[in-house]
Amino acid sequence: MKLQEISSCPEQKYKIMKDILQNLAIINKRIAKACEQAGRSPSEVKLLLATKTIHPDKILIALEAGETLIGENKVQELKDKFESLKTFPHQTHFIGHLQSKKIKEVINYADCIQSIDRYSLAEKLQKRLEFEDKTIAGFIQVNTSYEQSKFGIEPQQALDFALRLLALDRIRIKGLMTIGLFSSETEKIRKCFSLLKNIQQKMLDKGIPVHQLSMGMSGDLETAIEEGATMIRVGTAIFGKRPYPDSYYWNEEK
Repeated sequence: MKLQEISSCPEQKYKIMKDILQNLAIINKRIAKACEQAGRSPSEVKLLLATKTIHPDKILIALEAGETLIGENKVQELKDKFESLKTFPHQTHFIGHLQSKKIKEVINYADCIQSIDRYSLAEKLQKRLEFEDKTIAGFIQVNTSYEQSKFGIEPQQALDFALRLLALDRIRIKGLMTIGLFSSETEKIRKCFSLLKNIQQKMLDKGIPVHQLSMGMSGDLETAIEEGATMIRVGTAIFGKRPYPDSYYWNEEK
């Protein structure tokens, strides 16, 4: 997929930079306001820049402004952007569906994998990490919307799945991730997030250290924060609209 390139025109470059910085300020204000209304500290919620299809020059504007987390959906983009972005301190999370054949590559470029959703993948990941003498942080992806078009472990299987992962010492499970229902109805979206929060509590009660909740994007971050999100994934509201809606980019089967 072609990246959205930054203009070579100085005036246009300045406008792009100005827009990104303004958008970042708006998103951070939204996060702070949502935290205040939910009785939470803004320090509890991290902003992850969803950078799929975004040119490295645009990402660098955000990193230079102090952002430190980016998330990529595709292994090829993860690799392609690595050299351009490595000069600025940041962490890269892989947030797309991970194919087993891509494990070798992703562990060389990502600091965290947010889409661990099946034991066969986790076993292969463990073996590769053992071979390379590495560890990696991981999130369990849960399909809280029960949509067939989305990946993720079924909610009723999540606890048993997490308990099995505890035996895989090279994967440091840090939290849970979900993609909320693509809907204009807030309460339907809220159910997805509150379900993940309930699953988190059951896991914490069993001693599984899933302290992070990665949920909420540009359109529903306030609801996610109300329900306990500790990481918000935002792309469109910072870098501008992509050629297709979010549902296209997150449906990795198409």
